[in-house]
Amino acid sequence: MADLDALRSRFVHALDGARDPGGPDAAAYAENLLDRWREPQRRYHTVEHLTAVLDRIDELQEYADDPDVVRLAAWFHDAVYLPDRSENEERSARLAERALAEAGVPEEKVVQVVRLVRLTVTHDPADSDRDGQVLCDADLAILAASPSAYAAYTAAVREEYHFVPSDAFRAGRAAILRQLLDLPRLFRTPYGSEKWEATARYNLTSELEMLSLPSTPSA
Repeated sequence: MADLDALRSRFVHALDGARDPGGPDAAAYAENLLDRWREPQRRYHTVEHLTAVLDRIDELQEYADDPDVVRLAAWFHDAVYLPDRSENEERSARLAERALAEAGVPEEKVVQVVRLVRLTVTHDPADSDRDGQVLCDADLAILAASPSAYAAYTAAVREEYHFVPSDAFRAGRAAILRQLLDLPRLFRTPYGSEKWEATARYNLTSELEMLSLPSTPSA
């Protein structure tokens, strides 16, 4: 179970680190975001996922140019999430643009957060994009989880898409896995590349092989 009080404090710290003193109450923005992350349609994209991404950003922060901007992007990257919609990242980016400007974050940092949220569509940051590399590595770190944690992750994703027929889900999921495996590198930070790349590729390849097996007809 995620520690909501700790998450509120983490958001306030990130927001205050990205703006000048004296802006609107950060706690109100934290509460709105936490309400979004706790919506009932979510099974994987939950406060637990948010916590995990923030933890990984803390782990990787030495590689970022502006860690607080990356943390804010993490808070917003799945703030809008409806499994049956395809524009979640774009809607999340627009939410970040409105909310952070209202909260007193300087325009150049708002632009950066919005760009980072949109980057989570492809998870393919440029070699010079240090903040993008940290966010994408943190978001994809689940791919390098232990076998039991990876199985729980894939089960939660399937539950989020419970309304999709099995064959269609398997085809769609396989396409996503192939897209990830086709990336030259899944992880762009030195730490992610060293610690997570091999395990993630093993997990993805194993899942893809399982998806390729004939489905067992129900009795």
